[in-house]
Amino acid sequence: MNSKKRILFAAFALIIATAVITFTFTSRIKSADAESAPKMNLGSPLPENLFVELAKLINPTVVNISSSRLPHPQQRQRRAPNPGQDPFFDMFQDFFGQAPQQRGPEQSLGTGFIIRADGLILTNNHVVEGADVIKVQLSEKDHSLFTAEVVGRDQRSDLALIKIDAKRALPFARLGNSRDMQVGDWVAAFGNPLGLGHTTSKGIISAIGREIDDLNRFPFLQTDASINPGNSGGPLVNTKAEVIGVNSAIAANSQGIGFAIPIDEAKTIIALLEKDGVVRRGYLGVNMYPYPINPQAAQEMGLTRLNGALIVSVMDGSPAQKAGLREYDFVTKFNGKEVDNSEAFRRLIADADVGKSFAIEFIREGKTRKAQVTMQENPEDRKQVQAKKKVYRGQKAPFNLGFSVTNYSAEIAHEFGLPQLKKNYPVVVEVEFDSQAAKGHLAVGDVILDVNRVEVTNDTDVLRNLKKDQINSVRVLRNGYAVLLYLSAQEK
Repeated sequence: MNSKKRILFAAFALIIATAVITFTFTSRIKSADAESAPKMNLGSPLPENLFVELAKLINPTVVNISSSRLPHPQQRQRRAPNPGQDPFFDMFQDFFGQAPQQRGPEQSLGTGFIIRADGLILTNNHVVEGADVIKVQLSEKDHSLFTAEVVGRDQRSDLALIKIDAKRALPFARLGNSRDMQVGDWVAAFGNPLGLGHTTSKGIISAIGREIDDLNRFPFLQTDASINPGNSGGPLVNTKAEVIGVNSAIAANSQGIGFAIPIDEAKTIIALLEKDGVVRRGYLGVNMYPYPINPQAAQEMGLTRLNGALIVSVMDGSPAQKAGLREYDFVTKFNGKEVDNSEAFRRLIADADVGKSFAIEFIREGKTRKAQVTMQENPEDRKQVQAKKKVYRGQKAPFNLGFSVTNYSAEIAHEFGLPQLKKNYPVVVEVEFDSQAAKGHLAVGDVILDVNRVEVTNDTDVLRNLKKDQINSVRVLRNGYAVLLYLSAQEK
């Protein structure tokens, strides 16, 4: 091969080698990019009917919850006499049922969703807290109302379990994993906002881990999906129709800022509520100074900081006493977390697991000290578990009036805070939700003096003197005042 051919061959080989090296290097770069970049089809739209399908799947599991707090003598304020007003005018108002303490049931609306076919429903605690009667409507087209019982509730996490017996298997929502959610993920909120019936709204996850200690022990999921009053307790779902949050709160004076309890945290609470009815809170056994420490007091106690919680008393035999804590100890850290004030310290104690030990750091006489404290169960939680709601059985009024009455007794008087009576007049022990008695403002604890102007001294007298298909006058003693009520008796 002559020199000219050898030069051409070498040049050609160099070109081929360069091409091969370039191709290999480029391929490796592309391969690395493909492995590190998320796999997505850019520009591909979501299915047009995505939220239509979500609504079809979730709405049958969403329920409307109406709770009612019946008037109770211990909840009503006694009307003070009006100075300078004719006493006869007071008596006139009382006799004709115009006293200001007379009022009907307090009602509220909220949302829940079925999580098991046997009628177990998850909702917010504030939807059912303090309710005497809880009614559940499965759909706005079905006007049947089911009476629900409270399985358990927890104020701190704002979650509650209630249950209905629908005599059939019910559709239920599937619980997903909130830990899988990312900012920007599509979500849909379901509920009964403003009492308008089943409503669906869509949005995205706006933020994760939004800590608002005053509202909840768990950091919230934040979303711009509309959550209005009445949506509380409804489900927040992902695009797989899985519940990833429980709608709980909205930011005041704002739009597009709603908060949901992450379902992963809710699952833990559900298990505890179904087992014990409550979530047992930690108990330290101290009373704390509720206000900020001023600089003068801090200097006097040898404190180098103002943020913390000042202990003012320690209970005998409490975890705090066993750990060596004393009055005037200034707590600065609990379980490694800074303590800013007494309210923050209270929340940290309540959220601490019962039976576990926690490090506590405090200042005493100008020196920082440390101790280990073992949490005990809060005595109030123990009482709630052990206590059973008293049910006083009485004779049921006829003609669909919707109340029950029983004879006066010392036990009844103590329970309802009744005065000692000259005669043992009968006492109202039950008023049904949305009944004629409730509409007529009859209340649990009312002492019945006469029915249709005939004096009654026992429960049988009450039933005997009620008349069918007419307006019955019922005069009751309430908070020391006689009040005249009118109840419509219409038998079904």
